Amino acid sequence: MTLVERFLKYVSFDTQSSEETRLTPSTPGQMVFAKYLKSELESLGLEEITLDEYGYLFATLPANTEKEVPTIGFIAHMDTSPDMSGKDITPRIVENYNGSDIVLNAEDRVILSPAQFPELLTHKGEDLIVTNGKTLLGADDKAGIAEIVSAVAYLKEHPEIKHGKIRIGFNPDEEIGEGAHKFDVEKFGCEWAYTMDGGEVGELEYENFNAAAAKIVFKGRNVHPGYAKHKMINSIRIANQFISMLPRHETPEHTEGYEGFYHLVGIQGDVEQTTLSYIIRDHDRSRFESRKREMAHLVRKINAEFGEDTAVLELRDQYYNMREKIEPVMHIIDAAFAAMEAVGVKPNVKPIRGGTDGAQLSFKGLPCPNIFAGGLNFHGRFEFVPIQNMEKAMKVIIKIAELVAKEA
Repeated sequence: MTLVERFLKYVSFDTQSSEETRLTPSTPGQMVFAKYLKSELESLGLEEITLDEYGYLFATLPANTEKEVPTIGFIAHMDTSPDMSGKDITPRIVENYNGSDIVLNAEDRVILSPAQFPELLTHKGEDLIVTNGKTLLGADDKAGIAEIVSAVAYLKEHPEIKHGKIRIGFNPDEEIGEGAHKFDVEKFGCEWAYTMDGGEVGELEYENFNAAAAKIVFKGRNVHPGYAKHKMINSIRIANQFISMLPRHETPEHTEGYEGFYHLVGIQGDVEQTTLSYIIRDHDRSRFESRKREMAHLVRKINAEFGEDTAVLELRDQYYNMREKIEPVMHIIDAAFAAMEAVGVKPNVKPIRGGTDGAQLSFKGLPCPNIFAGGLNFHGRFEFVPIQNMEKAMKVIIKIAELVAKEA
C-alpha cells in the first residue's frame, strides 16, 4: 500500500473526538480505527504491538544494527477535530494544480480559492488532496499516521538503511486536549520522540503556548424591570463590564508570533447568572502567570464594586511551553534540522500558537518536538494536503532514523 493509499483509507474512518462524553477514547470510532491500524502494523511485521483499553496503540520497528543507538519514537493522533464533521469524508485529488480556484462543492458554492488562501499558490504544479466541501479532510493528523506507517514500512523493506529501535505511537483525543493524559511514557520506552502533527513543509516546533482555562460565574438578582431601581443586579451587564476591563487588543484577532492573549470562547447567561469562558495563552511563563493574576485581580475589582461573591473565578492550567524541557536536549532538534536539510527541505523553526501532545509528553519525561505533517487549513471544509508534502515528511522520518544511528 502506498503513502497516498494509506491516507485515503485512513480518512474513511470517522474519528471525530468529543468533549462531552468524558470517556477515553471520547468516541467509539477512534477505537475502530485503532484496531484497523493494529492489524495493519501486524501485517507489516512490526513487534511489541499493544493496544490498550483507552485506544493507545504502540509498536516497534526493531533495530537492524549492532551499534548502541538511542531508541526514538514517532507519534500522531487518530482523532479529528470536533469543529466539523469527519463522517463520510470524500476526498478528491487535484493533479498538477494550476493556481486557479478549486470548486469543492458546486451545489453549495464552496470554493477553495487562492484569493482567500494564498498559500495555495505555493503548491502550483503539485497534487492536492481536497474535501468535497461538506467535511474536513482529516490530514490533521491522519497524514501524520500515514507518513509514520509508510516510513517504517520503507525502513523494513530497505535493511541497508541502518537504524536503532524505533517506537511508534498513535493516540486518541488530541483535538480535545486529552491526547497525552493516559499516554504511558514508561511503556513507550524512548529517549525522545517527535509528533508528526505540524502544518506546512519545513515546520519544526519546540515552543508552544503556556495555556490555562478560566471560567467566571457572575451572580445577579432578578426583579420585575418596572420596579427594579436599586434592587436588580443584572449579571449580564456585570459580565460585559468584566469583558471590557481586559486589554482590548490582547485577543487572538490582534496578536501573532510570540504575543499572548485572552480569548473569550463562550457566554451563557441571563439576569440571574452569567458565565464567561476564557482561554489564556502566552509563550513566556512569567507573562502567562501575570495574565492569570490579572484575571483574578479583575474578579476582585468586580466583587469590590458589586458585593462579595458576585463573581467567582475557576482557573486551571492546561499545558506549558515545552521549550524549557527541550532546550537541555537540543541535539534532538539538531537531528530533525539535519534530516530536513538532507532531504531538501528548508527547516522553518517557529513557535506553535497553540498546543500539542508533545508539550504534555515533554513534561511527562518524553522530550517531544513537533514536525510538519504537510496539511493546511485544518479543522474545516477548506483543509487540503499536497501529496508532495506528505512524501517529504515521510522522507524526514526515514532520514532522522538513519542520522541518529550514524551519530550514535
